[in-house]
Amino acid sequence: MSTIPTLNGQVIGQAHYATRALLERATAALGVEFNQLLALNVLANGPTERAHLTHRITSTLKVDEQEVQRVLTTLVDANLAQADHDADAPRLRLTDAGHAVQARIADAVANISARLYADIPANEASAAARALSLVTQRANAELAATPT
Repeated sequence: MSTIPTLNGQVIGQAHYATRALLERATAALGVEFNQLLALNVLANGPTERAHLTHRITSTLKVDEQEVQRVLTTLVDANLAQADHDADAPRLRLTDAGHAVQARIADAVANISARLYADIPANEASAAARALSLVTQRANAELAATPT
């Protein structure tokens, strides 16, 4: 008889790391690291101001700006992203190669999600999503209120 685990950071973290490991395994052949995956996904929505992209990644991954700049530089160096010099503010956009890699990443995410979430009833998935969103909001509020 298995017991239902208590919803806490450990359970959430285990689900995150297990899912992340599957994604990293599925995308290893692309030569793209996890932090780059997130930047590519943001850039898939169109050219993005570098400052907005930096904020989005620092707030999502809880990493410093220096790490984000390293990630963005590696994407440009790999010809997956390029600077858009025609805009008022520095922007990045995906190259054709970046679009191709991001599409493969999106396919991998969709396939993994389909397998992992396939038989979870919609009401349970919705309740879990609401609870996890609330936990994220509260944690972010505490992080914002607490000096580093």
